[in-house]
Amino acid sequence: MGKSIISLIILCSWVAAAPAATTADLAEGAPDRYVVVPGDTLWGIASRFLKDPWKWSELWKMNQEQIRNPNRIYPGDVIVLDRSAQELRIKLLKTKTVKLSPQVRSSPLAPEPVPTIPTAHIEPFLSKPLVIAQNQLASAPRIVRTQESRVALGAGNIAYVQGITKDQGLYWHLFRTGSALVDPDTKETLGYEATFLGEAKVIRQGDVSTIEIVKSPLEIYAGDYLLPAPREVALDSYVPRAPTKRVDARIIAAYGGLYEVGSTAIVALSKGARDGLEVGHVLAIHRNLNAATNQLRESSLWGRTGLIYDAKNPKTRYVNEPLVTRDSPIYGRVGPFGYQYKDGQTSLPTPPLPDERYGLLMVFRVFDRASYALIMNAERQVNVLDIATNP
Repeated sequence: MGKSIISLIILCSWVAAAPAATTADLAEGAPDRYVVVPGDTLWGIASRFLKDPWKWSELWKMNQEQIRNPNRIYPGDVIVLDRSAQELRIKLLKTKTVKLSPQVRSSPLAPEPVPTIPTAHIEPFLSKPLVIAQNQLASAPRIVRTQESRVALGAGNIAYVQGITKDQGLYWHLFRTGSALVDPDTKETLGYEATFLGEAKVIRQGDVSTIEIVKSPLEIYAGDYLLPAPREVALDSYVPRAPTKRVDARIIAAYGGLYEVGSTAIVALSKGARDGLEVGHVLAIHRNLNAATNQLRESSLWGRTGLIYDAKNPKTRYVNEPLVTRDSPIYGRVGPFGYQYKDGQTSLPTPPLPDERYGLLMVFRVFDRASYALIMNAERQVNVLDIATNP
């Protein structure tokens, strides 16, 4: 009897973790059949069938292992939506190879499986540390001199590095310690961004090795660090899905040091593996309508710290005044006709507003205390400090 009860509990737990998709979940005009074509992504295919693409695993009736290691889908495969049973489900029809007798023998390349999200957006971020500890680069090889004492280096320039050994290979990535990633709620420092500067190749090894800069999306300076370049970049297969536990994260940084980004941009989140986040998790983006709009922008663009301030000319009118919050009406106390309220006491009520959902993101790389995600869609600009939680 005891074993039966335990078995029933396990069965119920599994069913609760994998709810069935219904006709209400289907996207408008969802096809009965779809032929996969080159350039498709799993997210794009799921969007053809479902209003919420992260419910894809429910249509496939996948268990947890299948979600993390799904059967690969290739161009030419046919995806069939079965509406005949009580529960909707998806079936995959693999294409059959027809044997011919060609006049010329050839060895075609193996077909590439359909990726979960566009690899062009995330591949550059899969081989880089992105998040590092405060002193992680302290023992790494470092540029000690530049050729002809150049201040800034770019592709084609030569630099001299101390700390490279022969067993570490010839190809390297260059980094600089970036801004601290701080949880805005707990004020805890989660790590530091590793700013990727470029790629280099060793052309002469020694106590001080000579390198040539191969690629440089950013300027490189003496004092910047090097880490061995990975030989291969693994593109993991996974299924977009909602987290099984509650996640309350904040967007704490956007790639490029921006405060506002849009779809296909890369953002850092304040939660990681220790909080239950996994690669493939989909989160909804919310805006806190009660927060100050420009709470991150603490200073004007031009001022005493601006590009053309001249300290020798005290009459120059460049001042670094803090920007005020944009939470007051444009005219009068309550709008264009505020002048009618001469007593100065009348004002509109200001009840707290609910968080406003406006987009989705998908986690593609997870660290212990932080993670990186791709903005899948957004109805407005995505701001640093916006909220990311279960969809």
